[in-house]
This record gives sequence, C-alpha cells and structure tokens, in this order.
Amino acid sequence: MSNALFRTKNVEQSILDTEEPEHSLKKSLTALDLTVFGVGVIIGTGIFVLTGTAAKNTAGPAVSLSFVVAGVVCALAALCYAEFASTVPVAGSAYTFSYASLGELPAWIIGWDLVLELALGTAVVAVGWSGYIHSLLDNAGWSLPEALSGRDGATGFGFDILASALVLVLTAILVVGMKLSARVTSVVVAIKVAVVLVVIIAGAFFVHGGNYKPFIPKAQAAEAGGNLKAPLIQLMFGWAPSDFGVMGIFTAASVVFFAFIGFDVVATAAEETRNPQRDVPRGILGSLIICTTLYVAVSIVVTGMQKYSALSIEAPLADAFKATGHPWYAGLISFGAAIGLTTVCMILLLGQSRVFFAMSRDGLLPRFFSHTHPRFRTPYRSTILLGVIIAIVAGFTSLSELAELVNIGTLFAFIVVALSVIILRRRRPDLHRAFRTPWVPFVPILSACASLWLMLNLPAETWLRFAVWMVVGFFVYFFYGRSHSRLGRHEETTVDEVTHPPHGTAQ
Repeated sequence: MSNALFRTKNVEQSILDTEEPEHSLKKSLTALDLTVFGVGVIIGTGIFVLTGTAAKNTAGPAVSLSFVVAGVVCALAALCYAEFASTVPVAGSAYTFSYASLGELPAWIIGWDLVLELALGTAVVAVGWSGYIHSLLDNAGWSLPEALSGRDGATGFGFDILASALVLVLTAILVVGMKLSARVTSVVVAIKVAVVLVVIIAGAFFVHGGNYKPFIPKAQAAEAGGNLKAPLIQLMFGWAPSDFGVMGIFTAASVVFFAFIGFDVVATAAEETRNPQRDVPRGILGSLIICTTLYVAVSIVVTGMQKYSALSIEAPLADAFKATGHPWYAGLISFGAAIGLTTVCMILLLGQSRVFFAMSRDGLLPRFFSHTHPRFRTPYRSTILLGVIIAIVAGFTSLSELAELVNIGTLFAFIVVALSVIILRRRRPDLHRAFRTPWVPFVPILSACASLWLMLNLPAETWLRFAVWMVVGFFVYFFYGRSHSRLGRHEETTVDEVTHPPHGTAQ
C-alpha cells in the first residue's frame, strides 16, 4: 500500500508521454514569450496597492528593502523551478516535479492544490478586474444594471457579467493557441509596463527628500492576535511581529511577497516551449528580475511623493498623485491596473488548465480531458471545462476574502519543489540538467524555510480552509485517482506478466 502511494514516475516516461499524438502540446514559445508571461502574471494590482499598505503599516520608506527581501525569497524558489523545468520539460509544474521525486500521493496533493488555487485565483482576479471596469464606466457616466454588477451590494439576484465574460473570452483565446495567447499577452504587458514606467518617471518629479526621513522608522511592538484571523505563528507561540524598525522590513516582506506570486506559472508552459532547457530558466529568472526592479522603483517613488504615515491603504499611488495636485494620473493608474489584471487572469487560467491536463494524462483525473485539439494542439477540453466553471464562480461569488488561499497554495508548491530538487539530485544524479540550482542542498533548504516562514504569517483561518481542500483531495484520490493511475496500471500489468507468463514461455 505505502509503496503504491509513493511510486514515482521516472523522468524518461514523463517526457515520452508528451510525444503521444493525441496528448501532445504544440511547441511554439520562446524565452521572450515566457518572460512576457512571467511579467504579465506578476504585475497586477499589488504594485499599486501593497506598496502603500506595507509602507504605512510596517516598514515606512524602507519598504523598498522589503521588496528586495521578497524578491530574494522568490529568487531562491525560482532557482529550484528553473532546474526542474529544464530537466523535466513537461506540463504540470510542481505536480510533475513531485511525481518524479516524491511519489504519486504527494504529486496528487500538490496537483490538486495547484488546480484549485489557480482556478480560485483566476476568479478572484476576474472579480477585481470587473471592479476597475465598473469604476471606469462610472467615471464616464455609464453603469450596468444592479443584477449584472456582481454580488457585492446586490439586494436580490446578482451576477458579475463582466468578470464572467472576461474568463470566457480568455478561455477562447487559450483554446485557439499558445502563440495567440503570447501575442495578446505581449501587447497587454507592453501597455501595462508603459503605464508603470510613466507613473515612476512622472512621480520622480514630485519626490521630496524630507519624506524619506526617517528611512527606517523607530520599531513599534505589534499587538498579538488571539482569533482565527491572526497569523498562525501568533496562535502557536503567542508572538507578534514588530512594526517598523529593522524587523519591520522583514514583516513587510511577508506582505509584499504576494505581489510576486505567479512567476512559477511560467514552468507550466515548459512543454510548449521550443527549447525548454534554455528558455524556461531565462523566462522565470528574467521576469522576476524585471518585476523586482519595477517594484523597488515604485516603492521609492510613492514614499518620496507622500509621507509614509499619510499614505492611503486602498489606492496609495493614485492618492499620492492627488495629494501633489495631479489627479489625472489616478485615472491612468486605474487603467493600468485593469489592463494588468487581464493578463494575470489569462496566465493563471493557462497554468491551472495545464496542471489539470497533466494530471488527466497520468490517469489521476479522467483521461477524457487530456486530449489535445487536432488543429490547435491545445488541451481544449480541460481549458473549456475549467473556464466555464470559473466564469460561473466569478459571476456569482464575492471572493475577496478567499484570495489568501492562492498565496498559501503557491508557498506550499515552493516548498515541494525545493525538496524535490534535493531528492532528485540524490536519486538521479545521471540526469542531464541544462540548468543547475547552485549550492544544493543549501539553496533549496533556505527556499523551503523562507516559504514556510511566510506561510506561518498567514491567518489561521486560511490554514483551515487549506486543510479542508486537502481532505477533499484525499477522498478524490483514494476513490478515483489511485485506481485509475496509468503508472499503477502499468505496474499491475508488469507484475501480472511476470506472475502469469504466456503459454510456451520458459518458466
């Protein structure tokens, strides 16, 4: 029983499965495409919101250092992802990596986690995008009927038609092909980055050196919480992190870290990359470097434009421009945020459909969903299924409080990938690794510890929801996945051939 739960799928078999005609994906992406995907999914509303929140509440002007710390934590995870994606260039990301190193049950757990987390993330982002569009429509004097404006504030029936329509349109784009998706993403990311650069350059003219003093405000003890909304580490040890001071920089890093989430989705496109051994590491690390640079620049500008203690929580960058007498930039920022969320939504949808496809191809989910389109060579069945479900969820549900589930799922994946690098190095030292994580096992261990630390800083109720999802996943695996696993059936066939050889065969 235990051997069956932890049976591993060797790397050679994983790569061989990608060559099956009905289950293979079209290779059309380059390093530039992957870098654009990474920038597209990382830069969302976080760059416009989290900067002010972290500066005002925990770090002051030193929030720029918090972004550097968070970037380093992500870089540690990125190095681990880069090695695996170049060694096992197969759709599925952390699911595929853990199947090759930890075994089937751990792979199922992380795959189940990623599909649900990325699907939920897509719905959350779609609802957020809808909010920005509603705001822009209101500014233009237009408004949708209350019944089609979403659940928030609705007195009766409420359906968010904009969020639902966005998911369906993006689903259609992903079905038609990855190259089209890459082109659309490239255009949108170019607009989004241009808006960010305009904000940085324009804001630099309104910076006052006095707003940076003190750069690291005096430390203040934070009150420990005692309910489920408090970070798990507080409930476990009765410890509360300090605000401001040197430790405040690290506390803020756990907040702004979530603005980086998404670079790992690049690894899910490894199978659709022309030269994955070279281009996937470049795409992952390149997008992370670009986004870290932009985040640090934005944080320096916003804390220089307005005193950190006066920054708003809801829209710090837009309000900072208003405070300097330039409200026009607030509309530009809202436009940039809306544009940014479009690509975030599409790439999250891309990521979870590829993980679902990989699990289906392995038999842990129905094989029906692992067939690719005869013309477009995309996993159209899984993409359409998940797109329709997410469109319905986004239309009927207010999901803002569930957004942290996306974060805990991503951090959990970071830990699994870091440990998998160490295990596969020991089990398969013979594998060709086009990219090698430096200083193994030190870097993977440091990555896992850093991710665990950030997980412990999430609210206890987020951990409870995460646990419920995992329990449901265990039931699905034991009632379906374990008995339908292609790897398991292959082993049973092999054992049966050895036990009952054909007639005429020497015994």
